[in-house]
Amino acid sequence: MARIGKKLRTAREGIEPGKLYPLSEAVEMIKARGAAKFDETVEIAMNLGVDPRHADQNVRGVVNLPHGTGKSVRVAVFARGAKAEEAEKAGADVVGAEDLAERVQAGDMPFERVIAAPDMMPIVGKLGRVLGPRGLMPNPKLGTVTNDIAAAIEAAKGGQVEFRVEKAGIVHAGVGKMSFDQDKLEENVRAFVGAITRAKPSGAKGTYIKRVSLASTMGPGVKIEVGSLSAPA
Repeated sequence: MARIGKKLRTAREGIEPGKLYPLSEAVEMIKARGAAKFDETVEIAMNLGVDPRHADQNVRGVVNLPHGTGKSVRVAVFARGAKAEEAEKAGADVVGAEDLAERVQAGDMPFERVIAAPDMMPIVGKLGRVLGPRGLMPNPKLGTVTNDIAAAIEAAKGGQVEFRVEKAGIVHAGVGKMSFDQDKLEENVRAFVGAITRAKPSGAKGTYIKRVSLASTMGPGVKIEVGSLSAPA
């Protein structure tokens, strides 16, 4: 623990507390401070001017990062018959119907994304108390309740990221890996911020995007100038 603390203190050197950095400089600083023995995730955290306790201030959606997340996503699909065969051919990691529901109820959930054919929702709906708190409940607005099972699996495994604002008005997500090129990380960050901007709810008043920061899994956070997050002209 002491060794980790020392590395973190060293990584913080050169980062001025409270200073806002342009996106390109922030990404460069984060990449330069990678010290872990594994390929760390680069994470974004956004403080939004919303109160998600009100339905008209909830922020939720999906975004396809142009360069993916660098993470292998395991996908479960609720389907039977031809749709189940389609899911298996498309690379789903777990496919089932009532049998899969029993596994979920028992706490056996070796996956990070759940997709369901529409006719499976009577079964999946009973799993809300298990899947919901984990952010795994399929939702037609997010494209995870669909008849186009193959396309949904491709999106999930190809870099699609779901986002949902938390109680404190914070949204966070992984937007790539430290091994990504600088420009690819910047493009992923801008794509994510763009999706959050487009998802601005009708009830949001005042400043919508208040603060943004980037950090690697083991590294310090760097605060970003919000104005630098727009796509370059």
